[in-house]
Amino acid sequence: MPVYDYKCQEHGIFHELATIDDAAEPMPCPHCQELAPRILMVPPEILDMAPEKRKAIERNEKAQHEPKMSTKESRAEDEERRKFEEKLHKHHHKGCGCGGHHKKKASNLMWTANGEKMFPSMRPWMISH
Repeated sequence: MPVYDYKCQEHGIFHELATIDDAAEPMPCPHCQELAPRILMVPPEILDMAPEKRKAIERNEKAQHEPKMSTKESRAEDEERRKFEEKLHKHHHKGCGCGGHHKKKASNLMWTANGEKMFPSMRPWMISH
């Protein structure tokens, strides 16, 4: 049986064994026998984590089942998109103010689950060191 955390209004946090079926049910406080609701405790490391690192971890979690792979087709699509955007903005001059062709180039920079920078290679089958 798993151990769950509960919080009594008067005596604070306590831990109790409970079945999964009873996990959502309040438990009596060991000191005063008042029913106390179950709580979910968040580790302090998560609360103190830098926002950039938290976003990188969330992004990696979302992409773990469907990672973006570099394929011949995806590179061809990226090249077509780049050429199309160049064609759209070729008649503009540097200070035109439209902002369409002054966008920053997308970086190949990626973040690992522990928040470190990683530069992917064009060879997805290779492990970088």
